[in-house]
This record gives sequence, structure tokens and C-alpha cells, in this order.
Amino acid sequence: MENKFKRTLITTALPYANGPVHIGHLAGVYVPADIYARYLRLKGEDVVMIGGSDEHGVPITLRARKEGITPQQVVDRYHAIIKDSLEKLGVSFDIYSRTTSDIHNETASEFFRHLYDKNEFTVKTSLQPYDETAGQFLADRYVTGTCPRCGNEHAYGDQCEACGSSLNATDLINPKSALSGAPVTMRETTHWYLPLDKWEGKLSHWILDGHKEWKSNVYGQCKSWIDGGLQPRAVSRDLDWGVPVPVEGAEGKVLYVWFDAPIGYISNTKELLPDSWEKWWKDPETRIINFIGKDNIVFHCIVFPAMLMAYGDGFQLPDNVPANEFLNLEGDKISTSRNWAVWLHEYLEELPGRQDTLRYVLTANAPETKDNDFTWADFQARNNNELVAILGNFVNRALVLTHKYFDGKVPAAGELTDTDTVMEEEVRKAVEALTEALDTFHFREGLKQAMEIARIGNRYLQETQPWAVAKTDMTRTATILNLAINLCANLAVAFEPFMPFMSARLAGMLHLDAMKWDELGKFDIIPAGTQLEKPELLFEKIEDETIQQQVQKLLDAKKANELAAWHPEPQAKDVDFETFELCDFRVGTVKECIKVPKADKLLKFTIDDGTPEGRTIVSGIAKFYKPEELVGTQVCYIANLPPRKLKGIVSEGMILSAVNADGSLTLIRPAAQATPGAKIG
Repeated sequence: MENKFKRTLITTALPYANGPVHIGHLAGVYVPADIYARYLRLKGEDVVMIGGSDEHGVPITLRARKEGITPQQVVDRYHAIIKDSLEKLGVSFDIYSRTTSDIHNETASEFFRHLYDKNEFTVKTSLQPYDETAGQFLADRYVTGTCPRCGNEHAYGDQCEACGSSLNATDLINPKSALSGAPVTMRETTHWYLPLDKWEGKLSHWILDGHKEWKSNVYGQCKSWIDGGLQPRAVSRDLDWGVPVPVEGAEGKVLYVWFDAPIGYISNTKELLPDSWEKWWKDPETRIINFIGKDNIVFHCIVFPAMLMAYGDGFQLPDNVPANEFLNLEGDKISTSRNWAVWLHEYLEELPGRQDTLRYVLTANAPETKDNDFTWADFQARNNNELVAILGNFVNRALVLTHKYFDGKVPAAGELTDTDTVMEEEVRKAVEALTEALDTFHFREGLKQAMEIARIGNRYLQETQPWAVAKTDMTRTATILNLAINLCANLAVAFEPFMPFMSARLAGMLHLDAMKWDELGKFDIIPAGTQLEKPELLFEKIEDETIQQQVQKLLDAKKANELAAWHPEPQAKDVDFETFELCDFRVGTVKECIKVPKADKLLKFTIDDGTPEGRTIVSGIAKFYKPEELVGTQVCYIANLPPRKLKGIVSEGMILSAVNADGSLTLIRPAAQATPGAKIG
């Protein structure tokens, strides 16, 4: 595809620095953005990729309050983790900065002040949630209460995580402050608003008329917002963490994070290119691409463009906003609050050297048109059945055979056969499809076409069988392996955007000093006579044990989350004291305990209750206690329940136990040894 622009500016959604990044962030934003940036660089185009951490906003202040530290300490910690882990994954930012930098503070303040001086804002006074105890206004996330839609008692003022509904703080039933637990009151406050309705016509013309080529999910969501009528949106908040609103009378107010954060793209570009940043933002010959997730579509296609329109001064609007859908994990929505995620920094520690495998799987399973699912079983299968068995297998065979028959020197090719020319044409067709896919942001299809080149290579070796031909015709063998080695060079280039670490290793083995996209489809990339390095396996199989550890880690996180979210059952209705006195609670000593045959849950107890005959009680605790461990211990039981038969055994009472948060049972025991049959009173 011909590029009419001189340069391309790529931006990536700024992750909140209140936690690490997970595979959902990677699949939605950072891996596809890096694929595209690497592709453009291989084509020799002028490209800059801008990223950074979003370090303001309520989630950061909530974490700081929870941990008893300052917001700055929170963002310092997570900015470092995010930046380091993305770098180790090979995401090739030209700069990865942050919104607490001095240059960002200056840029965001100037941006607001410029719009303020142009009278681009409206001022509005409204009632906002307020905490009388804490003495401050509450952002939506600081308000908790009962969801009016599903009854979840722990919904937030902006969203119910139980049912997924978007809410306003005023929608909640019995709203309380997350700061003090006090009931929320409403108090008047004044804020500045960006009148999106003023720019509705221009936005409609720019998107709905001018960018019909955008992905359907992006175009459709924009159309829905515009058709519904755009409304003014607040650009300030009553908080003490953020960029202060730079006008008189705005004490205690900061720029709302949605207004503040996208300006980070500009400030980070300024930080990288202080003398030439304007050509990347204001020159019509610069193409701007915003890589985001679907939850950011409205901000990058409606709000931020409206901000740029209001500012004027030549700021260019994005040429494309290729937003992905969401990635789920093992059939469930990724949730940072529930710790249901695969965190990048932990992955890099626990599966060292497998950055490319993760990049490959996330791209092969990318949620480009609909939500998709990551599973550890699929991760293992793609590594073993595709990376090892197809790509790695072909490269290894080609290099090993060249070392075996030609001492590792690339032999010269002789006359080509029909088999050779058919193979070369198949590769060229795959390269064309790969290039078309990358040009149109279809990275999953692009990866498929790159892997098709490796499949072609395997088929070629199977058809030509150089190991057999070598017995009678070394000239023909030389031609086959020359083409196979050059096909390896094609793979190094084709896979560089997707798996840069593998490509670099393969290029090193081939002595391919420079990778260029326009060499793809050619078979003279590696000159005859080149001495190859000894072949190394590009990928290794992933064993079941490794996968089981990761699955168990998720199950443990799920269990821990369930325990943390546990609440006691509501108290039963009142019972009068006379009725309670009718229950006869006693202590007994276990004389014998055995499992009840053909009953997984039941244990048969023989209890010393102080009488010569004793008593038998059947209890459903076999999953939690071994019979032999209970003999000689004491238990509490209700003595005066009517006898009942369980599996043919007459049970004379009920042993008392507590049901824990995880569903397990704990026997109720006396704190000290008691006389068998002693009454509990």
C-alpha cells in the first residue's frame, strides 16, 4: 500500500500506574502497536512510537490510601514495573514516559489555559457526592453502595463489577464514602466543561464521512455516540492528586484524568524531540495512529479530537484508531481487582526466554473483531505444534543439512526446477498477503501468512528430500539448500515484527546483518559462500508441568479472591430463649470413627457421652477430616435431636461444625478437656 505520508506517529494507550500490565493490555494495545512500528521500520519509513504511564486519577489514590503510602510512591513503583516489563517483552518505544513529569505538567497546564483563554469551556455548578466526615468531594470510585440493577452491595459509583453495569454515584442505593464509610451527601461544586456538542458537526464529518475504512467496532461506537447527541463533559475534578487547574479560583481542583492523559502523547513527544515535536503533531504529512482498547474508543475518537479542534494551531487528528476488543482468560473476564490475570512481569520471571511465545500466542489469538479467550492449554499447543514443530523444525533442518553436506557454507544454486519456482512463487504470494494484512492492521492474518512461509519450507524439503538426493547429486542438493537457507532469511524478516528475539537469533545464525522488508520474497538474500553459525533450537517444547503450575496459580488466586470477598450469612430470625433452652448441647469423646461405606461425605462416630452405652452419630465431614485423626479428640454435639437413619445407620445427634468462607468445615471443639457428656450452658 502506497504511503502518502512522510512519517508516522504511533501512540499507545497510557496504562494506569496503579498496577502492572497484564495480557489483556498486551493483546489489546502494546503488541499490535509494536508489530506495526517494527513493520514500518523494516520498510525504512520514518516512525516514532510514543508511550507512557497514566499517573493521575482515582484508582491511584485508592491504592495509595489502601497501602498507607503517597500516590507518588504508588506511581513510582508501578511505572518502573510497567516500563521494565514492556521493554523486556521487546515493545520498542522510542520513549516511555509518565504524566507526573514536569514537562507533562507544563504541557497539560498550557493546553487547558489556551482553551480557557479562547473561551472554549463552559462553567457549570452541580451537586456532587461529598463526605462530611473526610471533608472532601468524592470521585465516583470513592462512592460505594448497592447496585440498583443486580443488588450487589459492593458496587462503585461508576460501575458494578458484579453485573458490568455503568452507573453514576447517584444511582447507588445507600451510597457510602469509601474513605470513611460515612453516608454520602450532595454538595454544590463548580467545574469547567468541554462542550462536545459544539464540535459534533465537525466530528461527524471527519469520522462518519471521512473514515469509513476504520474498523467496524470503532466506526460503529463513534456513530452511536454522535447519533445520540454529544454532551458537555467536565474537564476538572475536586481532588488533590493531579495537574492543578491553572486558573484563579480553582484551588483544590485538578484536571480530570481523561483530559489530562491524552495530552501525555504530546508531552512525551516533546520530551523525546524538544526541537522537532511540532512536525509530528502539526504537519499534514504526518500520519498519527492511536492504538487503544475498545474501552478507550470514545476518548480517542470523540473527546481528544474535540480537544485538538478546540486548541487549533494546526494540530492533526489521527488517521486511524485501530482498537481491539477484550481478551478473556480461561473463559472469564480479566479482572485486576479479582487478580484474575496473567501479569507480564510475573510471566517474564516464571517463563524466562519465552517472550516470543507470548507475543505469538497473543497475536494468533488477538481479539481484533470480537472478544477472545486466552487459555494455557492453547498457549502450550501453539508453542509445541506451531513454533517448535513448524517454524523451528524447518529452520533447524535447513541449517543442520547445510552443515552436514557443505560444512555450514551456503552452497551456490544451480538450475532451478519447477518445484523450486513453484515454491518461490508460493512464498511471494504469502509475502504479498502478509504485507496487505499489516498495512490494514490485520495482525492475526499477517502472522498466519508469516507462518505459511515456514509451512511452505517444510513442504519443500519433504518434496525435494535433499538427504536422499545427496547420495547421488550434490549439485541438486546445493540448489535445494541454497533456497532453503534463503527461505530462512525470509522467515527472519517476516517474523521480526511479531517475534523480534527469534528473528535476531536466526539472523545471527545466517549472518544476515540488516533486515529489510523489500527483500522479502527474494532468494538471493544470503550470498553463496556465507559461513553459517552452528544451528540452535529456536523454540523448546513446553511441558505439562509448566502449564499446570500456571493453571494452579490462577485457581489459587480465584480461591484467595473468594475468601477475601466472603461475608457472613445474614443472621437468622430471632428465637425466644425458652425455645433455645430446649436444645441440649454436650461434649463427647470420640472412641471410634470410620468412613461410611459407599458415602463420600459421611463418617460414623462412636461417642463416649458419659453413659455406659454411649451413642452413634453420623456426620458429613469426611472430605475435611481423616477418621484416625479424630479418635481420642472431643467434639460438641446436640444430644436431643430425634434419631434418623443415614445409609442404614441410626444417628443419635448432630456434631457441630462451622462452614468457612471456602466451603470447608471446621469442628467445634471445647477449648480444654471436658468430662464426656458434660452439658454446654
